[in-house]
Amino acid sequence: MTLLSRLYASPLILLTLTALFWAGNAVAGQLAVGEVKPFMLVFLRWVLVASAMWLLFGHEVRAHWPTIKPRLMSVTLMSGFGFTAFNALFYIASYSTSAVNIGIIQGAMPGIVLIGTFLAYRTTVTPIQIIGVILTMIGVALVATKGDPVSLLTQAINPGDALMLVACIFYAAYAVALRNRPAIPGTAFFTLLAIVATITAFPLAIFEALWSGFAAPTAKGWLVTLYIAIFPSCLSQLFFLRGVDMIGPGRAGVFINLVPIFASLLAVLLLGQIFATYHAIALALVLSGIFLAQRQSQ
Repeated sequence: MTLLSRLYASPLILLTLTALFWAGNAVAGQLAVGEVKPFMLVFLRWVLVASAMWLLFGHEVRAHWPTIKPRLMSVTLMSGFGFTAFNALFYIASYSTSAVNIGIIQGAMPGIVLIGTFLAYRTTVTPIQIIGVILTMIGVALVATKGDPVSLLTQAINPGDALMLVACIFYAAYAVALRNRPAIPGTAFFTLLAIVATITAFPLAIFEALWSGFAAPTAKGWLVTLYIAIFPSCLSQLFFLRGVDMIGPGRAGVFINLVPIFASLLAVLLLGQIFATYHAIALALVLSGIFLAQRQSQ
């Protein structure tokens, strides 16, 4: 327990694991194609998470209900944007855009978070923070373009890219809003978010079934859904909430740049893809950018 306590007290470890689990979500999203429909996947993941979290921490939600009730609308918006809308758009975009484009757009999320914190709280954005974000975004671009950033100039924009950009804006809004979340334990807050996400995702699943026909997930689809529920949905969100509480949304958002890096590494390990030199260079750039952002606050 002492070791676990120390790990839970380290924003570096928690936010790095968050990025790793979210990278796994990108891989799982590709595996889910043809196995479980996107809106159904969003709904099922939150049903599983909300059920487990309520059994474990439902008593905390009930105990803090007087604090939650006046903020219920803001909590609903946070969950709807950050949990339901982001994931729904993410899985839909995976059908119509490339992994290259998804990597580029996700790499822009920390910059969106910094802009959001400035607009919402007038937080100072220092030159060293800008340098750190630029370094991490260059690293993301190297991965997304397979070592040829110049090719960014020739990338065509398609509907999937637009959906991913909107999805990133939604999640950035959620991350920025975390600063003013209700003053309740993180476990109770996440339990509440998961319940709201389940409720808001249900109409999407119904619409999907009516629009394209109902199809139950395959056995592989259920396995993918279970993975997504445990790691990207549950543990990563708890870790991210903890990280934001410790170092703020702007600095925590920088770690999102690790997602495409880890996604590439997972692709090597799970799909047998080659780890190229540009992967190593990109990883060094991203880690350097995070280090600079961390040094700024010390």
